[in-house]
Amino acid sequence: MILIVFFSVHPVTEGKLLDTQPEIFGQGVVTQIGLVVRDIEKTSKAYADFLGVDVPEWSLTDPVDKAHTIFEDKLTEARAKLAFFRLKNITIELIEPVGGPSTWQEFLDEHGEGVHHIAFEIKGMDEKIIQLQRKGMNLLQKGDYEGGRYSYVDSSQHLGVLLELLENF
Repeated sequence: MILIVFFSVHPVTEGKLLDTQPEIFGQGVVTQIGLVVRDIEKTSKAYADFLGVDVPEWSLTDPVDKAHTIFEDKLTEARAKLAFFRLKNITIELIEPVGGPSTWQEFLDEHGEGVHHIAFEIKGMDEKIIQLQRKGMNLLQKGDYEGGRYSYVDSSQHLGVLLELLENF
């Protein structure tokens, strides 16, 4: 399986150029593209072959007692298998949902495999979420990971894809 992804980013949002709004994403550097997949081992092998790199080991996200995963305002047992291809300019994250309700499983059920999100590393998670909510982009899921936390924001009506905010400590 080969997936070709094209992004078309419109430089104007609500009449303002994106680079005039540094308070949300700083330099505006996309650090990751996340894809939801049905079979992480099969898809990892396909990407490794395509990229000419070794197949990365996948890891399982932490359980709810450690990750504090919240989906649609409720604690969830959602977990996922994750594999990362760390390229020079971006990371490709493969996500195979397992366990309880999550934005990953919802995406897979509604759309099948494909691009789930683009991710930005940010500082000040709570403030960024409030700024995005003011733009009509609501929080879908959030949780913790070793050394940081993440949030998925529904920007699909505005940008055609979810946003992931990553804040490392």
